[in-house]
Amino acid sequence: MFRHKGNTRTLKHNLRIASLLSFIAGIVNVAGFLAVQRLTTNVTGHFALFVDEVFRLDFWKGFIAFLYIFFFFLGSFISHLLVELNIKNNNYAYIIPTIIESVILFTLALFGKLLIATNPNLLAFALLFVMGLQNSLVTTISNATVRTTHLTGLFTDLGIELSQLFFYKLPEQKKKLNASIKLRLTIISFFFLGGIFGGVCYLSLQLYVLAIAAIILMLGIVYDTLKLKFILLYRAVS
Repeated sequence: MFRHKGNTRTLKHNLRIASLLSFIAGIVNVAGFLAVQRLTTNVTGHFALFVDEVFRLDFWKGFIAFLYIFFFFLGSFISHLLVELNIKNNNYAYIIPTIIESVILFTLALFGKLLIATNPNLLAFALLFVMGLQNSLVTTISNATVRTTHLTGLFTDLGIELSQLFFYKLPEQKKKLNASIKLRLTIISFFFLGGIFGGVCYLSLQLYVLAIAAIILMLGIVYDTLKLKFILLYRAVS
């Protein structure tokens, strides 16, 4: 699900990566908000906060709000940069940003409590950075078909596509439309499930729930890597 890009990707690949990464985003979204009362999977609200603080002439708070936006952007930039630098000579180029995301999440699970006590904004910056990494990666892999860190655009697209069911009658049109609706519903559902899981686990585990998210990501990488090795081995002996 991490390796295929362009014409080699199928709906099955997109559904797998969408369910995995949207579940992770749901965990991060709820855990981040409960920990520091900040949105940590998208920047829409932070942009509004930035403008509001600037108009209030509270430039320090405005700068912090700007950094929320910047770190999401930085994660997106670095994710795609790493992919482009490694894609020609590395079959695992698309896995690199995911490994970085896992390492950061695990680190935040271990030291998050200290960050909350000393500088909670650093925790928010780090979570926004990893969500930028994730969103950029999945957008690149899926040719902008899948986005997993926020739901505004998804609900917009879902509303449009559901209305199109009344007008698109040709079999090919309906097949494509049904596949797209299925993908949107999968992302929304797993984001929701991840949020519930993150909220329930946060009550007892606090930010250690991010370690669970990191482990789930790593299991996804291991599964994808082992599957590739099995396919290559099968082709070699066939």
